[in-house]
Amino acid sequence: MYTKEQTAAWQEATRELLDRLSKGIDKQSVNSLRGVLRFHEYRYYVLNDPLIADAEYDRLYKALEKIEQQNPEIITPDSPTQRVALGLTKDFPTVQHLVPMLSLDNSYNAEDLLDFDRKVKEGAQLDEIEYCVEPKFDGGSISLIYENDMLVRAATRGDGVAGDEVTTNIRQIRSVPLSAAFSSIGIEQAEIRGEVLINKDNFSRYNESLIEEGLPPLANPRNAASGTLRLKDPKEVAKRNLEVFVYHLSFFTLKKEGATPSTLLTHANTLQLLWDLGFRSPEKEKKVFKGIAAVIDYCKEFEEKRDNLPYEIDGMVIKVNSIPLQEKLGMTSHHPRWAVAFKFKARQATTRLTGIEFQVGRTGAVTPVAKLEPVAVGGVIVSSISVHNQDYIREKDLRIGDQVLIERAGDVIPQIVKSLADVRTGNEKKITFPTKCPVCSSTLHKEEEEAVWRCINLECPAQVAERIIHFVSKDAMDIRGLGEANVRKFIELGLLKDIPGIYSLDFEKISQLEGYGKKSVDNLKAAIEGSKQQPLHRLIYALGIRYVGETTARTLAQAVHHLIDFRTLSLDQLQELEDVGTKVAESIYSFFQNGGNIALIQQLEKAGLTLLNTKKEIVTDGNLSGTTFLFTGTLTALKRSEAEELVRAQGGQILSGVSAKLNYLVAGEEAGSKLEKAKKINSIRIISESEFLQLIGK
Repeated sequence: MYTKEQTAAWQEATRELLDRLSKGIDKQSVNSLRGVLRFHEYRYYVLNDPLIADAEYDRLYKALEKIEQQNPEIITPDSPTQRVALGLTKDFPTVQHLVPMLSLDNSYNAEDLLDFDRKVKEGAQLDEIEYCVEPKFDGGSISLIYENDMLVRAATRGDGVAGDEVTTNIRQIRSVPLSAAFSSIGIEQAEIRGEVLINKDNFSRYNESLIEEGLPPLANPRNAASGTLRLKDPKEVAKRNLEVFVYHLSFFTLKKEGATPSTLLTHANTLQLLWDLGFRSPEKEKKVFKGIAAVIDYCKEFEEKRDNLPYEIDGMVIKVNSIPLQEKLGMTSHHPRWAVAFKFKARQATTRLTGIEFQVGRTGAVTPVAKLEPVAVGGVIVSSISVHNQDYIREKDLRIGDQVLIERAGDVIPQIVKSLADVRTGNEKKITFPTKCPVCSSTLHKEEEEAVWRCINLECPAQVAERIIHFVSKDAMDIRGLGEANVRKFIELGLLKDIPGIYSLDFEKISQLEGYGKKSVDNLKAAIEGSKQQPLHRLIYALGIRYVGETTARTLAQAVHHLIDFRTLSLDQLQELEDVGTKVAESIYSFFQNGGNIALIQQLEKAGLTLLNTKKEIVTDGNLSGTTFLFTGTLTALKRSEAEELVRAQGGQILSGVSAKLNYLVAGEEAGSKLEKAKKINSIRIISESEFLQLIGK
């Protein structure tokens, strides 16, 4: 989904946002926040290869949540706060979970757990809650479905609503029963949640076998377990000796109507039941406590012995033990209100900072990367760490030659915690941030409110390469066969020097290169030709306008008939567009007032690219022409995306928030702040889903 260059760009955006968290992030950055969160959801839930710590993701998520709570009119249906996570691998069939696999809210200290306990007691209207506490296994999440005692389906977590069907691979894991006597307590169908793991000893042995074969070892047990689920060869799956711990009975139906068996009324009892049926559940590790104080003590006790366990765990899970009470407390769109994860402290190590490398990104941002003497931290060898910007280096007082303390926050991305000034020898050297671009030697510039130095030379070779790589990427113009490696190779050989040059490549010369047969050249030629028909919003995103992500690009595409029309729009007119604030408007305005950028756009049009918004006025006289709609809450007859498409098909417009411009607010079940805000604006008509269906004639 994300190319290497996009990954680098999103990482850069992540660092910038994290740096600004302490100062506060305003709603002008909401699209950047959403894009960053979507990127990291994909890395975590699909690739199982996260690039930031859980704590950092949580901070960004809470920042977005806060902005949207304060500005409900800017909430969009595809915001990370409105759903679980994005993206699915396409290697296996996609199947729906019987019950969504939501994330867990995270806590990092006793205060967080006390706050969780307070909210639970308020929701339950009780003075004391009974909790069940169990290890948070660090592997790959799965769901298992049993019907009439037989395993019929296994799936990965995916986006929480649907996942990849991996039944054949799961059947290779001996700790998963192919049949279980659910019928003995009257259960006809059951969906179970679990975690696929590889224990530390098996992981070490498997890595040793890879090294003997001359293959690179796997990074850590978690990635080994998660990645194995998507292997296409079941025999290879069997070789890795995976194990499954099941931790939740998420859904069941009874053969006969009647009272629910007492075995199914508490979470602790369901873990015992699963153990008795032949599953590996945390029956032996789980504890039941009354009150949060004992829970906190047990979490601290378990953290101290985590390294002695045969499996990797990254925390503890605390659940309300009573299942009827769980149902009463319910859940948000992101996590259940009756459970929380207590995350353990990050892993740490010390090493030496040997140098700094300055890298130039697509937007000209110069990012310093610390080079370290390689050291193992949490099962991963770390030799490079981004140190973000000049201010970060100054605040940490980093010097070349320093002994530094590093950690993998959340057991994921490495960070420098501090330099060890007390052990300095006097030979350490201060880090001098360059005043010239390390690639093209142009003078660097830094905006007053930013911490990032930038090369503003649009002809800088590093930026040119990164812009081309972004332009051809999957989410932009999607030119298959022209990935980062080929772009850099063509630039090096003089076959490509700028974006318009993509459409005048010398295919005869390319066909003479090693590895470029007739078929690959024909495929590349077809992909380039096909990109000319990409819709306008993709081209806008591909141009790499600063602060303009995919969502904003779609908004911009609807604002003009022809891309060049942006030359005539003022800053005020740009800010009238949905979700376009001052900073974004200034960036767009500057881009289209730049003669070089206009020349680039004209060259692309001359090459045959679509610069017209062909979809702008498809429906001009529909039943809903001139009316605006917004949906809130849960719809039952339609998906929200389907409802919005029905509005557009009849000439209506979808707004992203509640304002005086809104004509209809369609309120589904559990409608929240948008509904309350709409009630205060007399001109807005609030209707139910059934009234909406009548309105559109469905």
